[in-house]
Formats: sequence, C-alpha cells, structure tokens
Amino acid sequence: MSELFPLIGFVFLGLFSPGPNVILITASGARFGIQRTVPHVIGVALGVGVIAAVTGIGIGTLMAAQPGLAIVLMVVASFWILWMAYNLWRADPATPKQNDRPFSFVEAVLFQWVNPKVWAVALSATAYVATYPPLQQAGTLAAIFSTLNLGVGTFWAVAGTLLSYLLTNPAAWRIFMRAMALALAGFSVLVFL
Repeated sequence: MSELFPLIGFVFLGLFSPGPNVILITASGARFGIQRTVPHVIGVALGVGVIAAVTGIGIGTLMAAQPGLAIVLMVVASFWILWMAYNLWRADPATPKQNDRPFSFVEAVLFQWVNPKVWAVALSATAYVATYPPLQQAGTLAAIFSTLNLGVGTFWAVAGTLLSYLLTNPAAWRIFMRAMALALAGFSVLVFL
C-alpha cells in the first residue's frame, strides 16, 4: 500500500486543483445547494474512475499513438467547455429560469470523456503503475480516482454552497458566475497546450 502513496498524492492534487469539474461543481453547489449537486458529484466520481480505468488498459496509449483521435477529442472538449462557460456567463441565479438545473448523474459521467484535465491526470498517473498488469492498472487507477474524487467533489460542492451565503445580491451573483465562466473558458484554450 505504501508504494501507492505517491500516486494517491499526485491524483489528489490533480483532481483537487481548479479545472472544469471543480468549477462546475462549485458553481452548482452555489446555485443549487449541496443536495441537488450530489448526483453531479457522484457522476464525476464514477466518470473519472472510468477514464482512469480505460487509460490503465491501454486506451491512453492508443490516443497517444493516434494524433488525429487526440485532436478530435481536443476540439470537441474545447467546444463543449466553451458552451458550458457561455451558459454559466448567462446564468442568473437571482431569477432562475424554469429549465435551470444542475448536471445530472449521466451528464457528469459523460462529461469526463471530453474533460481534458481528467485525461491528462489519468495518462500521467499510469506512470505510477506501469509495472502492473493492465487489469491491475485499470482497477487500481479506477479505485483511487473515484474514491479521491468523491471527497474532492463533495468538498467543492460544500464550498460552493457555503459561498452562496456571501452572494447576497444580484451583482455579487453575476460577478461570481462570470468569474466561473471565464475560468472555465480558459480551460477550453488549455486543451490545446
């Protein structure tokens, strides 16, 4: 178990630091509260585990060997992240629209397939388990990624919920949502770096 501590530390820092999931979960916690954000948090935890598992069984190697596939993924990821940033920019928590809702469990799981940060962390993490057989790599990475992300997602959802108590007027909400949108839009550019 002690040989996994460096991997656990790396994955924790990779998932805890700001990225699309952190931004979206924090904004969801602020807008919808912790209870309505729980499916989003659980979906992210499962989704990152799946991505980590498929990198462990070699999908990451395939993507690295097929630059065209990686470019398609980057373009799709960039546009999807920009779309979500645009929606955050337009969001008005002071007067929510009828169709305003947090990510569903399924949406959160599916988003991980185009989340460049999760792919980058998962691909890098495979170096820590490179001596394991592929199925053991997949299982180890999936368990660590999902377990850690459940805690990370819960932390950021609670932080967003607590932050909502400071957002006492429409101007404060607008500034918060636009800051989240700009941070998220920044990741659409980082996809290509």
